[in-house]
Amino acid sequence: MKILAEARARTGLKIITEVTTVEGIEPVAEYADVLQIGARNMQNFGLLKEVGKCGKPVMLKRGLAATIDEWLNAAEYIMNAGNPDVILCERGIRTYETYTRNTLDMSAVAAVKHLSHLPIIVDPSHGTGRWRMIKPMAFAAVAAGADGLMMEVHPNPAKALSDGSQSLTAEHYFDLMSGVRKLSRFMREENLNPIVA
Repeated sequence: MKILAEARARTGLKIITEVTTVEGIEPVAEYADVLQIGARNMQNFGLLKEVGKCGKPVMLKRGLAATIDEWLNAAEYIMNAGNPDVILCERGIRTYETYTRNTLDMSAVAAVKHLSHLPIIVDPSHGTGRWRMIKPMAFAAVAAGADGLMMEVHPNPAKALSDGSQSLTAEHYFDLMSGVRKLSRFMREENLNPIVA
C-alpha cells in the first residue's frame, strides 16, 4: 500500500485497490482513494455493508454470474450503510464462450443507465482477456454510454507477472485513447445520446 501511495505522490493519480475482507478495509482506506470490491466479493454482504461505512468511494465490479438486478441490489447494501459514492464496473460475465476470458455485456451499460443513477465504467481487459480486443470493446463501451474505462497497461506484457495477455503497451494505450477522444467528441457534436429515457 505504501508503494501505491508513493506512486500517487509522484504522479498525482488517484489510487484504487481491492479490499477482500472486513479487516482489510481500514488499512486499505488509509492509503487508497477508492476501494474496489472485486467480482468474487460482489455478494459478500458483510463486506459491502462495512465499505458503506468507510467514507471512501467504492467501485463495485459485477459478479461472474450476477444478473443486473443482483448487481444493483449489491450496490444498495453499500448505499444503505451510508455511502452514496458507488461506481459500477462491468467486467464481463461467465457464459458458454471460451474464446474470451469473459463475455463483456455491453447491454448492461444501457440497462444500468436506465435503471440507476450510478456511474458505470467498463473493463475490456478482464472482459475479454485479449489485448487485441480491448480497443473495439472500449469503443463499444463509449458508444453504449459508459462513464469511463478501466484497462490494464504494462511496459512489457510478455513479462508481466499476471494478466499479460490482456495488457496494453503504452503505445497501444495512447492509440486507443486518441480514438476514444475522437469518438466521444463525435458523439457530443452529433448529439448522439445512447441512453433512451
